[in-house]
Amino acid sequence: MRVLIVDDEPLARGRLAALLGECDDVEVVGSVADGEAALGTLDELRPDLLLLDINMPGISGTALAQRLAGGKRPLVVFCTAYESHALHAFDLGAVDYLLKPVRLERLQEAVQRARQRLQQAPPETVSYLHGRLRGEQVRVALDDVAYLLAEEKYVVVHHRGGQLLLEESLRQLEEAHPSTLIRLHRNCLVPSKRLLGLKALSDGRVLARLSGTDFTPEVSRRNLPALRRLLRMG
Repeated sequence: MRVLIVDDEPLARGRLAALLGECDDVEVVGSVADGEAALGTLDELRPDLLLLDINMPGISGTALAQRLAGGKRPLVVFCTAYESHALHAFDLGAVDYLLKPVRLERLQEAVQRARQRLQQAPPETVSYLHGRLRGEQVRVALDDVAYLLAEEKYVVVHHRGGQLLLEESLRQLEEAHPSTLIRLHRNCLVPSKRLLGLKALSDGRVLARLSGTDFTPEVSRRNLPALRRLLRMG
């Protein structure tokens, strides 16, 4: 099982990593200090489970769990010093809720619960975009897409492995994947899970911050309210 530790306290991250070393068939694939950093590494690290603190700067643990709620991976186990968030945590679908200092026995129990839930989960369905690369028909998983830009008569898909040309329009893609792709402006779509935040510039423009890429596309005034609502909802 691939585990990502998310906690703003270095000592807590180190302790959890050491305890996970005592758990069978567990690989610590990363250790980050806040929710935004976690979102930025999910596509690269592909963890099965997050060990997630709650009170962190920026995106809190519960806000991050809310963004992930309803998906098949990763699962969440909260590790926190406060008992008061337990009910909300389980409402968000958390596998377990561990109080600090975390004991090895409780961590092993939580890992086993996560493993059982993963085994019981139905197979994931993968959506693909089909296009052309150097004259050949190829496909790319929608989960690997960073953003899509309209350029002349094609749409260019920027993804983990490079670029792909599509003949469909942005409107056709938006209508085909309404729960996945969101519009930033008339020439740009992004997967909603990639949206980390918005950055306002002194000249009045607003840029989108995306996970998995340094590209910061501009957001049109028309689409800005919808993106702000999306971020508020997690």
